[in-house]
Amino acid sequence: MRTLGILAGLLLCLPATSYAQQGDTLRVDNLFGDLRARHIGPALMSGRINDLELHPSNNRIMYVGAAGGGVWKSGDAGTTFAPIFDDHCQSIGVVTLDPSDPDNTIYVGTGETWTRNSVSIGCGLFRSQDGGATWESLGFENSERIANVIVHPQDPNTLYVGVLGALWSDSEERGVYKSTDGGANWERILYVGPGTGAADLAMDPTDPNTLYASLWDFRRTGWSFSSGGGNSALYKSTDGGQSWNKIHNGFPEGDLGRLAIAVAPSNPDVLYTVIEAEEDTRKGLYRSNDAGASWEQLNNDFEITVRPFYFSRIVVDPRDENVVVKAGLSGSISRDGGKTFRNLGNMHSDIHDLAFGISDSDIFYAGTDGGLYRSWDGGNTMEICEDLPLSQFYQISVDNAEPYNIYGGLQDNGSWYGPSDSPGGISARDWNSVGAGDGFRVLKHPTKPIIYSEMQGAENVWRFDTERRLVKTIEPQPSAGAEDLRFNWNPPMAVSTHQPDRFYMGSQYLHKSEDMGDTWEVISPDLTTNDPAKQNQADSGGLSTDNSGAENHTTIFTIAESPLDENIIWVGTDDGNVQITRDGGKTWTNTVANIPGLPANTWVYHIEASVHNPGTAYAVFEGHTSGDMNPYAYKTTDFGASWKSIITDEVEGFTRSIQEDFENPDLLFLGTEFGLFVTLDGGLSWTPFRNNVPPVAVHFIELQEQTNDLVLGTHGRGIIIIDDISPLRQLNATVMGETLHFFSGEPTVIDETGGFGSSTTSTEFVGSNPTDNAQIKYFMKSRHTFGKMTMEIQDMEGNKILDLEPGKAKGINIVEWGYTRRQPKMAKGKTFTFGGFTSPTVPAGSYKAVINKGRQTYEYPFELVYADNGISAEAREAKHKTTMELYNMTESLAYMVYEVDAYIAQAEAAGDTRDLRKLNTLKESLVITTGDNYVGSAEPQLREKMGDLYSKVASSYDAPSAADLENLKLIRDRFEAAKKEFAALKPKVKGGDELELDSFEEFLSKD
Repeated sequence: MRTLGILAGLLLCLPATSYAQQGDTLRVDNLFGDLRARHIGPALMSGRINDLELHPSNNRIMYVGAAGGGVWKSGDAGTTFAPIFDDHCQSIGVVTLDPSDPDNTIYVGTGETWTRNSVSIGCGLFRSQDGGATWESLGFENSERIANVIVHPQDPNTLYVGVLGALWSDSEERGVYKSTDGGANWERILYVGPGTGAADLAMDPTDPNTLYASLWDFRRTGWSFSSGGGNSALYKSTDGGQSWNKIHNGFPEGDLGRLAIAVAPSNPDVLYTVIEAEEDTRKGLYRSNDAGASWEQLNNDFEITVRPFYFSRIVVDPRDENVVVKAGLSGSISRDGGKTFRNLGNMHSDIHDLAFGISDSDIFYAGTDGGLYRSWDGGNTMEICEDLPLSQFYQISVDNAEPYNIYGGLQDNGSWYGPSDSPGGISARDWNSVGAGDGFRVLKHPTKPIIYSEMQGAENVWRFDTERRLVKTIEPQPSAGAEDLRFNWNPPMAVSTHQPDRFYMGSQYLHKSEDMGDTWEVISPDLTTNDPAKQNQADSGGLSTDNSGAENHTTIFTIAESPLDENIIWVGTDDGNVQITRDGGKTWTNTVANIPGLPANTWVYHIEASVHNPGTAYAVFEGHTSGDMNPYAYKTTDFGASWKSIITDEVEGFTRSIQEDFENPDLLFLGTEFGLFVTLDGGLSWTPFRNNVPPVAVHFIELQEQTNDLVLGTHGRGIIIIDDISPLRQLNATVMGETLHFFSGEPTVIDETGGFGSSTTSTEFVGSNPTDNAQIKYFMKSRHTFGKMTMEIQDMEGNKILDLEPGKAKGINIVEWGYTRRQPKMAKGKTFTFGGFTSPTVPAGSYKAVINKGRQTYEYPFELVYADNGISAEAREAKHKTTMELYNMTESLAYMVYEVDAYIAQAEAAGDTRDLRKLNTLKESLVITTGDNYVGSAEPQLREKMGDLYSKVASSYDAPSAADLENLKLIRDRFEAAKKEFAALKPKVKGGDELELDSFEEFLSKD
């Protein structure tokens, strides 16, 4: 296995090698080219925020460290954001600005520190010295999660780092570290053992040598969580970390759990901590008024003590040591020094970090499980910041609508579906809620307006009739004399592709319904190991019982019915079994013993049944819940009798999901903790896909069959779509050896739709739509660097329609054409005319792209077609004919005005005042010669009337109206009259016969 240190280096500088063939290996490093992803959010149900950092002197600048979505920077106090950390792992523990250089120097410690079961992991400590444009690694690659970074306020080379460390295993890389040379070298200055990490770290703002550190003893497994132990403690150092002493005077007796620490900036003698203790009555908020020499318990309210592993942040108002806020389910604020608290204003539950405005304590920020909130009145009312698409999907699915919809469940944000395309972009109003709680799988019925959704532990499974707005709960229920059902926190559901009303769910058994969940039958024995040692969730939590269902274990986790044979069903369990039935559930075979190199009881995260062969399936395993960070993915072609690993050294991060291409069985897509990986050779080699896909946890992958879109459900960056991956299907050794190779594609449907968008969403995230343009896609084995390379669109007779700028990069190039001619050349006047901004659409038919590269010519024929939308061929022909008449007419008018201007100049030079006056009068009837385009607009003349009618007809979907045709006749007659008038004037202008004018073609060719 490669280390996370190697990962950090790879992410900083991806290899610039081209494809290489090793045996049957087909590498595609650096060849994805123009094949890029688009992000569609959503942001209305944003994701978990781990850390907030405000600029110390500029109240407009702030940073958000997301649990799974990277680092985002705002320059307008949280109104809009931009990501600044997309080349690196996306789980963030802490963001810290260097107080000596806050505009440029930023530290990011990766790895979420609120240690729930679904947290992602980090990849070390990073620093930027140019405001986030570039980053360097400062080590700690194996830390998994960093809780704090503190920079000495007077000496930027002195740094302190609190490493929380591994969640699922022992780790030596824990504790408090110090560097005195800007991060080049590190000394561990506080450490008590491999199971205890630094949960919090603080510095006295008036004395940088005084430090406070909280160490926490904790461990999570796939079936339990333990918070607390004899090593948990709160420490103080007064010599810059050389020596440490516990400061427990007034603390509870016995083992301690997670402890937070906060120093009041306005009075550093005042400290606050929240203590997790053995006795419930001794848990809660403690305050010290003597810099930690003694402590007093002030508050034991539920909101203060609840889930300390998840809510331990304390923040003190920088201007008043008696105003303190505590993270929690709702978030609490005290204005009497911690004696009493009240909830903050209404916002998404589960608050993890809080921040006061640097100059005004009424300005207040809260980072929650549902995104970032902002208050202008000290936390009484909260508003969500709408521009953070950090949603954390567990599973996704797609339907076959046009445009297709994406369905999915979110961490603590319910279940939703939304479109892949929407007028004006995909905004918050396009998403529809179809479930509550923590959302997981959401599935569309294949033929009916029914959506299945669920919440954690199958506590509720809903069947939602979207047409009648009717909801029914349909989860399998216990029956008399049977064992209690064990559902995973992320319970598996599946819809049959063979019988549309057939619906599967998994507990420890596989349940099948033939009537959409109204009735159920169990079609398997217990398919898990049924290990009782992993079924004691009631005692989970350690010092604070935490039986939320997140640790339910020995359960079915994934179900895959073969798309080729309804009797073949695969089931994977969280305790490592890979079961198959080939007779619809009558008999089952556990094939895990046939999988080489797989550690026992490794979580089966996803099984993909092949669309090409009934005996073929893929299984990915996720071992990180036992501290195993290796990726595991296997393939069988014989119903599980044998399995072969398809993982290579290129794959980084433990595996979450896999998707087989519908046409090319060697094209596979793998989702890992650190992004998307692609293979063209069935797993002999893999390449990370980084074209607008950050190294985020990809929990689920779907391939939309009609559009060939690859849809990623990420745990931190919402839905990411790579439109039309079909070029990857066509890449092979032959193609990759060609100088230039065009990829074949489906005909492009000319978009005749229209609508009216809104321009009032500047503060809201809007997901990008797929293109409606025709795309010419081709592969080049090397970048074009010398000589001329041109591209033009022609009709099939070779007549040029327009020039396009060709892509010249190595790899996949994509050039778009909006199936239009160039805009018409408009007559020159005092003002511009808006009609000239319209490009006429070419009619459907056959066209070709022609690339001239050096002495070689490459041609690609393609088709444009109309949608079947009820518009007649006669209407389209009438529209095109009228559009082109007006198009040609506007260009003829432009040439005429060019000639008129030349004759005016000649008449002025010859002193021909009488003809000059007539020419000017003629020009004034052709184009506007006074005013401007705004408040001083002049009476429209022939150019404006002609251009407006042209634009109206060209932009309409239908044949021109009777009024359009009547107007056209008036314009045509007026133009003919003007041409006759000009023809009569030209011979009279002195010297006019000596003018040398461009031809019409020469005139059109010039800008």
